[in-house]
This record gives sequence, structure tokens and C-alpha cells, in this order.
Amino acid sequence: MRCDLADGQTLKEMFASGTAWLEKSAPDINAINVFPVPDGDTGTNMVLTMRSAMEEAKRNSDSDVSSVVKSMAHGALMGARGNSGVILSQFWRGLAKGLEGKAHFDGREFAEALVEASKTAYKGIVQPVEGTILTVLKDASRAAETAVKDDDALASVLEAAVKSAEESVARTPSLLPVLKEAGVVDAGGQGLYVLLDGALQFLKGESGKARYRMPHLVATESELVPRAAQMPTHLEMPYGYCTNFVLEGRNLNLGKIEKDLKKKGQSLIVTGDDSLARVHIHSFEPGQILEYATRLGKLHEITINNMDDQYAEFIEMQRERMPPVDITMVTVAAGDGFFELFNSLGSAIIVPGGQTMNPSVRELLQAVESAPSDGIILLPNNKNIISAAAQVKSLTSKKVMVIPARTIPQGVAAFLAFNYDMNLEQNAQVIEEAIKKVRTIEVTRAVRKTRLNGLEIKKGQFIAILDDEDLIARGDMVGDVIVQALGRAGAEKAEVVTIYYGAEIEAVAAGEIAEEVRGRYHNEVEVVYGGQSHYNYIISLE
Repeated sequence: MRCDLADGQTLKEMFASGTAWLEKSAPDINAINVFPVPDGDTGTNMVLTMRSAMEEAKRNSDSDVSSVVKSMAHGALMGARGNSGVILSQFWRGLAKGLEGKAHFDGREFAEALVEASKTAYKGIVQPVEGTILTVLKDASRAAETAVKDDDALASVLEAAVKSAEESVARTPSLLPVLKEAGVVDAGGQGLYVLLDGALQFLKGESGKARYRMPHLVATESELVPRAAQMPTHLEMPYGYCTNFVLEGRNLNLGKIEKDLKKKGQSLIVTGDDSLARVHIHSFEPGQILEYATRLGKLHEITINNMDDQYAEFIEMQRERMPPVDITMVTVAAGDGFFELFNSLGSAIIVPGGQTMNPSVRELLQAVESAPSDGIILLPNNKNIISAAAQVKSLTSKKVMVIPARTIPQGVAAFLAFNYDMNLEQNAQVIEEAIKKVRTIEVTRAVRKTRLNGLEIKKGQFIAILDDEDLIARGDMVGDVIVQALGRAGAEKAEVVTIYYGAEIEAVAAGEIAEEVRGRYHNEVEVVYGGQSHYNYIISLE
């Protein structure tokens, strides 16, 4: 369709198409990670941020684009997850500013709004880095601005922006050396390109055809992680509807059922036999799941729970068991061992999340508002959650101090440093100093071959990452990798080494590694069950 003058409904349809296009690409965008770790989440974060924006837009029946885009900006902010989601919310904030007061928009006005979106996104980041989604947005907005001079039709302007975004993504490795060494493009930039490309499909009348093909992605030098490796089936994604049922039928093919349902949701589990199957899945459209299943047989024990409601109940349950306090620690954690640990260290509200499941601004805000105090210390415990946590401060009347803890061990150190006899500001200062003394080593398996920090890494090898920034060791034996990494992290100077072992590690194996570390470095070594996914071991040096 040709849209020379568009309204709010057109904008909704454009970005509903863009969101669907982005969702198709999410597993591949997740795989574009500098480190070859099994927990990339940029694509997921951008999809969930956009879904929140679209849900808010659906509740707005106004046809004026100014009203609709304002709703989308609010939805994107509240649903923002991770750095990419927060930047995407700033994109919408800028777009809303650029289209403020307008009932309709054309190509020229959309180009001007894109320029405003780029400026707002840059302003929203304390230290903007080129070679990221910011650069891609800037290049796309400039191309749109230039295109208006020749053809101000909305589709033509957006097409110029999309083409420029694609070229900009391809250039990101030349701007960020770490991307070039790893053989990948910037994941956030890739996501933005796909989102805009999906919106263009609608304007060109190709949304229907697009449903039968995959989005074009800017090529990377390295092979992406296979789709099956993107998201472990046991991981509970905190969104959508948790749908459970028992399927009774004849000659049920569990393999085919699993293959079909994988396309329709996350956290899929299919168990049973050829006559009775139990299904668990998280999906935004449970009706489609049930419709599919009823074609195969009879359904029993159907339960559908809104994950947002479950999250709210979980937070409220924590609130009810807490005594009155002046300051509440709100912390992000994943793994049942870490949940127990934080609960044992003091009065805390724990927000489920971490790698692959960054909590949204809305979820962090809910936890803050539920706390039994006006003073809050908020611990992200993950570098990709810090930016979302920072948004909470302006959304609540409570006094929130965001301590930029980048790892779980830093979060633990924060709890140990907390003093109930100090006020909020004093505690924040003490905690900031405490987390600076903690170094963190995370150990996992490489999901692809790559080269980083001069190290050639094979797929399947164990790798160790220091302070979420430097890949410092790799090898075929996990014990050897840990010993190497501790040496390079300065373990001989540490007073205490704490080894948190993951969900798939036996306590005996963790104990053997602890003995090896004691023998090599003569440290005080503690072994604690963390229960984390993805990382075999998380090691703290203090």
C-alpha cells in the first residue's frame, strides 16, 4: 500500500509487522554475541520491549499518531529489558517527541522524528559507543533525512532508512575492534534493522508474504549458534501465558508435537507416550496452542496462567514475610541456590532474572513499590540490567539508590556490607566500595568457535570470563581452565575464593575443584550451591 499520509493506526500496523519480523529473528540475534556463551539475549529483550509497546498501543483507540506513539513510548519504557531494550525505549521516546501534536504524519515528518529518536537515544546513554545500535539508528535517520529531498513518500523514506541501517550494521565491526575479532556484527543494530525492515514490509504490502520466509540478516563471519541451542527448555521465561494440559489421543508423535510447538512459544516441555502427553509451554497466544492440540485428541487438566500475575504474586509473597525496615534491598538473581543465599543474608525482595531473562523496568518497579520501606537499594547484578534499573528512579516516589553491581558475587558482597545502623546514603557509599573489591570469574562452554584476546576457541571448550569483560582462559578440562583463570585474575592476592556451582554440577565435583584451588593458591576456599543455568561455575575473589 502507498501511505503518503498516515495516522496512529498505520503506525501500529507498521510496527506490529516489525515486531513479528523481529520475533522471527530473535534466536539468531541472540546468537550474535562477542563472547561465545550460551546466553545471548539481545533479540529476546528487543522483542519483549516491543511487545510491551504494542500492548500499550492496542489499549489506545485514538487515531492521532501523537497519542498512539506516546502510548508506545510508555509501553516500551515499562517493558524495557537489557541495554538494547532501554535504548529501544529511548528510540520511542524520541519518536514521540518528534511526532508530538500531530494527527497524521508523512515521510518528511517521519524522517524528522527519526532524527529526534536518534538524538534522544544518544542522550539517554551515559557513555555512548559507536559501532552499536546507536550508530545504526543515527545512520538510518540521516538517510531518511536525505531521502526526503528526492521523494517524501513514507515508504520511500523508510526504505532509505532500512537500506542505510543494513549497511551500518555491516560496518559495526570496523568501528568496534572486539566485534571484528569475534567475527560478529552488533546484535542491537541487527535488531533495529530487522524491526525497521518489518515495518517497511507493511508499507510495501508484503506482510502477508513475509510470514512464509525468514528475515534477511546482515552476514556475520562466524556461524551462528544453532537454533536448538538458543534457549534451554527448562528455563522459565517470565512473560506471556504459562499453558499446561494433558493431551489424550492415539498414536501421538511426541517428536512432531514438540517440533510444531517450538514455533509457537518458549519453555516447552513435552512428556508422555503415544496415548497420553503432558505439555507445558509459555506463549503470548495460548488459544493457538489449544487449537493445535485439540486437532490431535482430547484435552484434560487445562491451566492457563498469566506470567505477569504470577510475578506480582511472587513479589507480594516476599513482601508479606518481611518485617518493617527503613531500607530494603531489591536484588536480581537466578538459581534456587542464590535465592536461598540472598534470603539468608537479610531483608530482601528478589527479582527473578539474570542472563537470558533480564527483568523489565516494570518488574523492577513492582518490586520497589512492594518493598516495606521508602528507602531502596537496587542491585542489578548484571551489566545488562543496570540501564533498566536506572529508569526506575524517575518512576517512583521512593528514594532509590541503584548500585551498579555487574555480577552475582558483587551482589553478595553488597549484602554483606549492608549495615542497618547506617542511613541510605551511607550504606550506598559503603556498598559501592565493597563491590569494587570483588572480581568475578564465570565458567561455561563455548557455543561456537571464535578468536578473542588472542585466544583461539573451539566450540564446546570451557571458557572463563573475568568481570564480564575479558575472556582469559580456555581449555578442554574445566579444572584446568579454572586454575588458569584464577592465576590470571590474581588469585594469590585474594583472601577468600568462593566457588558457586551451577544446576548441572554435582557437589562432589565442585569440592574436588575447591581442593585443587586450595592446593595451588593456598586460599580460604568456600563452596556454595548457586543453582545457576548456563554457567558451570561462578567464582568470586575478594
